[in-house]
Amino acid sequence: MTSTLAPPPVDDRGPNYKWVALSNTTLGILMVAINQSILLISLPDLFRGIKLNPLAPSNSSYFLWILMGFLLVTAVLVVSFGRVGDMYGRVRMYNLGFAVFTFFSLALFLTPMNGAGGALWIIFGRVFQGVGGAFLFANSSAILTDAFPPDERGKALGINGVAAVGGSFLGLILGGLLAPTNWRLVFLVSVPIGLFGTVWAYLKLRDNGVRTPARIDWAGNATFAIGLIGVLTGIVYALNPYGGHTMGWTSPFVLTCIFAGLAVLVLFVWVETRVAAPMFHLDLFRIRAFAAGNAAALLGAMGRGGLQFMLIIWLQGIWLPQHGYDFSRTPLWAGIAMIPLTVGFLVTGPISGFLSDRFGARPFATGGLLIATASFLLLELLPMNFSYPWFALLILVFAIGTGMFFAPNQAGVMNSLPPDQRGAGAGMLNTFQNSASVLSIGVFFTVLVLGIASSLPAHIYSGLVANGLSPATARQVSHLPPIGSLFAAFLGFNPIQQLVSPAAIHALSAHHQAVVTGRSFFPRLFSTPFRNGLHLALDFAAVMSLIAAAASWFRGGKYHHTEEESLGEEVGFGLAGVGAAASEEVGAGIPFDES
Repeated sequence: MTSTLAPPPVDDRGPNYKWVALSNTTLGILMVAINQSILLISLPDLFRGIKLNPLAPSNSSYFLWILMGFLLVTAVLVVSFGRVGDMYGRVRMYNLGFAVFTFFSLALFLTPMNGAGGALWIIFGRVFQGVGGAFLFANSSAILTDAFPPDERGKALGINGVAAVGGSFLGLILGGLLAPTNWRLVFLVSVPIGLFGTVWAYLKLRDNGVRTPARIDWAGNATFAIGLIGVLTGIVYALNPYGGHTMGWTSPFVLTCIFAGLAVLVLFVWVETRVAAPMFHLDLFRIRAFAAGNAAALLGAMGRGGLQFMLIIWLQGIWLPQHGYDFSRTPLWAGIAMIPLTVGFLVTGPISGFLSDRFGARPFATGGLLIATASFLLLELLPMNFSYPWFALLILVFAIGTGMFFAPNQAGVMNSLPPDQRGAGAGMLNTFQNSASVLSIGVFFTVLVLGIASSLPAHIYSGLVANGLSPATARQVSHLPPIGSLFAAFLGFNPIQQLVSPAAIHALSAHHQAVVTGRSFFPRLFSTPFRNGLHLALDFAAVMSLIAAAASWFRGGKYHHTEEESLGEEVGFGLAGVGAAASEEVGAGIPFDES
């Protein structure tokens, strides 16, 4: 791989510039993270606000795209925007991301329509928020890597990572507080942060990274976008029932999207080996620390990406109603119940990042993944109606493991990159994580549905018949796709009131009406089938996390790429050397450190 590097500008940023860069990029990531999760809690109020039933079969696509569209867009675009940052300036692209995100947050607050038109406006706005978020994600890590010396990057990326995870749980609480007042406020909350951050970034951030003048790889960008959009769109639509099946994995549309998308991604890899200035530098995978760090990130995200949804359904559909909370209040209290996740990451993220600067990424990233694996298995030991301190302890353990992994792994990947490839490398890392998160959500829901589909119909049928519903009506209700019950619980609706028609409920005696629509009826029916599906999902998560730990261990010892190195000197760090002993690690740079 050859390129003519533009010399970096004279560094006139001053000794405190690194803290300016850290605080601004942390604010940007915090804003995006809050916005990603705030909708998880706000969706019921949002759909009530635009007067649209999200659980109606004709409206399920609106629900899925509002929920998943942002993540899909960022997954597709971060590599391209990271490469553009390498070419035209990371700070310039980062500033643009702040401005785009802020503008479309304001547009979403001002949504002028109701019904399907309002849903399409929100999807459109979320997609372009995702464009702004992709600019921020793709360039923030590269800006920090440019601003901090190698022995402080783990600490900086750890603090930045705290904003990402902390913001995701702060969004749950903010959504629960703001949405009942006015659903539009969940979008307005980003506007003042975005306006301040945009101006601050424009005035204070300076580009001092190495630029790589090159033409944009249009063929690579197009094939990558088309292929990844195809695969991720297929996964999203696979969550819908199809042709009498509980999910849509047999739908011709889903299969076409996934297999055609995979074929185009294979074409993309071929294109990237032929163009002079590829957007996706495959040669970077010859660096062992980069390849292993990305593999660990992808597999780790596969294991944990859907966990938040599973915990929310567990809390909202089973535990909170059985402890006296009305279904309409469960979204807020589910967010509060998961605060230990934020606390664990807040504590371990910066500490592990700081320690990885001294001892290398491998012991902390690998140890964190092993702790996460143990937490998945221990969660299976909890009864469905658990004692909250045990639940809080186990999700705290999971957060500690995730915090130990995140910053060291990101620092290890960024430290391994040549200076002119930091934007593209950060984009690749974010693409693997975001794409794996979408895939993980699809896998978790699929495994969960497969686990509950065999026993939930019988539980619902017997429960409804025992409380006065006619066998014919009970049989019809029990054979409705279980994904509807999951989505209803996730949205904070009483699933029984969504599954059984109002006329059938009103035909029951007052006592049976109270029982069937009460807080405890559905959780009792749902507990055993959900446990079966949840255990399958947690087994999958544990296996993915364990394989990720193995990939993390094979990254080798402490390694920093030096500006004197070329990729041609780093073949020893490649995937071919992953299985080699760490003592055989070769290449210039920081000497090997067994720790």
